[in-house]
Amino acid sequence: MAKYIVSLPVLSLLLLFSFGSGLLLKLANGQGKTWCVAKPSTDGEALVSNINCACNYLGFMASNCSLIQPGGAFYELNNLINHASFVLNSYYQAYGRQEHTCYFTNSALVTVTDPSYGNCLYA
Repeated sequence: MAKYIVSLPVLSLLLLFSFGSGLLLKLANGQGKTWCVAKPSTDGEALVSNINCACNYLGFMASNCSLIQPGGAFYELNNLINHASFVLNSYYQAYGRQEHTCYFTNSALVTVTDPSYGNCLYA
Protein backbone atom coordinates (compact mmCIF):
# COMPACT_ATOMS: atom_id res chain seq x y z
CA MET A 1 0.00 0.00 0.00
CA ALA A 2 1.46 3.34 -1.08
CA LYS A 3 1.44 6.27 1.28
CA TYR A 4 1.25 9.80 0.01
CA ILE A 5 3.04 12.51 1.89
CA VAL A 6 2.02 16.12 1.29
CA SER A 7 4.36 18.83 2.48
CA LEU A 8 3.02 21.51 4.79
CA PRO A 9 3.31 24.34 2.18
CA VAL A 10 1.45 22.26 -0.41
CA LEU A 11 -1.20 21.28 2.13
CA SER A 12 -1.61 24.93 3.11
CA LEU A 13 -2.13 25.95 -0.52
CA LEU A 14 -4.65 23.18 -1.07
CA LEU A 15 -6.63 24.31 1.97
CA LEU A 16 -6.57 27.93 0.86
CA PHE A 17 -7.78 27.04 -2.63
CA SER A 18 -10.53 24.86 -1.18
CA PHE A 19 -11.95 27.90 0.64
CA GLY A 20 -12.05 30.01 -2.52
CA SER A 21 -10.03 32.86 -3.86
CA GLY A 22 -11.96 35.39 -1.75
CA LEU A 23 -9.97 34.21 1.24
CA LEU A 24 -6.76 34.60 -0.75
CA LEU A 25 -7.66 38.20 -1.55
CA LYS A 26 -8.29 38.93 2.12
CA LEU A 27 -5.00 37.36 3.08
CA ALA A 28 -3.14 39.20 0.34
CA ASN A 29 -3.81 42.69 1.61
CA GLY A 30 -4.26 41.85 5.27
CA GLN A 31 -7.39 43.94 5.77
CA GLY A 32 -9.87 42.46 3.34
CA LYS A 33 -10.19 45.68 1.33
CA THR A 34 -10.90 44.93 -2.31
CA TRP A 35 -12.01 46.88 -5.36
CA CYS A 36 -13.41 45.94 -8.74
CA VAL A 37 -11.77 47.47 -11.81
CA ALA A 38 -12.12 47.02 -15.56
CA LYS A 39 -9.52 44.81 -17.18
CA PRO A 40 -7.13 46.95 -19.24
CA SER A 41 -7.58 44.62 -22.22
CA THR A 42 -11.34 45.23 -22.42
CA ASP A 43 -12.48 46.91 -25.64
CA GLY A 44 -14.38 50.21 -25.63
CA GLU A 45 -17.71 48.70 -26.63
CA ALA A 46 -17.64 46.30 -23.68
CA LEU A 47 -16.64 49.10 -21.31
CA VAL A 48 -19.61 51.24 -22.42
CA SER A 49 -21.91 48.24 -22.06
CA ASN A 50 -20.57 47.57 -18.55
CA ILE A 51 -21.04 51.22 -17.53
CA ASN A 52 -24.63 51.18 -18.79
CA CYS A 53 -25.38 47.84 -17.14
CA ALA A 54 -23.92 48.83 -13.76
CA CYS A 55 -25.62 52.25 -13.82
CA ASN A 56 -28.98 50.66 -14.63
CA TYR A 57 -28.66 48.29 -11.68
CA LEU A 58 -27.27 50.80 -9.20
CA GLY A 59 -30.66 52.48 -8.93
CA PHE A 60 -30.44 54.18 -5.56
CA MET A 61 -26.78 54.95 -6.24
CA ALA A 62 -27.36 56.52 -9.65
CA SER A 63 -25.56 59.60 -8.38
CA ASN A 64 -22.32 57.58 -8.68
CA CYS A 65 -22.92 57.39 -12.42
CA SER A 66 -23.28 61.16 -12.64
CA LEU A 67 -19.78 61.48 -11.14
CA ILE A 68 -18.24 60.26 -14.42
CA GLN A 69 -20.09 62.91 -16.45
CA PRO A 70 -18.55 66.32 -17.32
CA GLY A 71 -18.20 68.30 -14.10
CA GLY A 72 -18.31 65.16 -11.96
CA ALA A 73 -15.55 64.33 -9.49
CA PHE A 74 -14.47 61.26 -11.47
CA TYR A 75 -14.51 62.91 -14.89
CA GLU A 76 -10.94 64.19 -14.39
CA LEU A 77 -9.25 61.47 -16.43
CA ASN A 78 -11.74 61.32 -19.25
CA ASN A 79 -11.24 57.78 -20.50
CA LEU A 80 -13.45 54.72 -20.58
CA ILE A 81 -11.22 52.45 -18.49
CA ASN A 82 -11.26 54.88 -15.53
CA HIS A 83 -14.97 55.62 -15.84
CA ALA A 84 -15.84 51.93 -16.14
CA SER A 85 -13.62 51.04 -13.19
CA PHE A 86 -15.30 53.61 -10.97
CA VAL A 87 -18.83 52.50 -11.88
CA LEU A 88 -17.99 48.78 -11.70
CA ASN A 89 -16.45 49.31 -8.28
CA SER A 90 -19.55 51.23 -7.11
CA TYR A 91 -21.68 48.26 -8.17
CA TYR A 92 -19.28 45.79 -6.54
CA GLN A 93 -19.24 47.71 -3.24
CA ALA A 94 -23.05 48.21 -3.24
CA TYR A 95 -23.76 44.53 -3.78
CA GLY A 96 -21.59 43.04 -1.09
CA ARG A 97 -18.09 42.80 -2.60
CA GLN A 98 -18.66 39.28 -3.87
CA GLU A 99 -16.50 37.95 -6.70
CA HIS A 100 -19.53 37.34 -8.92
CA THR A 101 -20.50 41.04 -8.64
CA CYS A 102 -17.22 41.90 -10.37
CA TYR A 103 -17.55 39.54 -13.31
CA PHE A 104 -19.12 41.70 -16.06
CA THR A 105 -18.69 39.03 -18.75
CA ASN A 106 -15.09 38.49 -17.66
CA SER A 107 -14.09 42.08 -18.36
CA ALA A 108 -13.41 43.13 -14.76
CA LEU A 109 -11.25 41.88 -11.93
CA VAL A 110 -10.96 42.19 -8.18
CA THR A 111 -7.84 43.93 -6.92
CA VAL A 112 -6.30 44.52 -3.51
CA THR A 113 -4.61 47.70 -4.79
CA ASP A 114 -6.61 50.86 -4.20
CA PRO A 115 -7.37 52.32 -7.66
CA SER A 116 -7.91 55.85 -6.32
CA TYR A 117 -6.07 58.65 -8.12
CA GLY A 118 -5.80 62.38 -7.56
CA ASN A 119 -9.05 63.62 -5.99
CA CYS A 120 -10.88 60.50 -7.17
CA LEU A 121 -11.19 58.33 -4.09
CA TYR A 122 -12.77 54.92 -4.46
CA ALA A 123 -15.07 53.64 -1.71
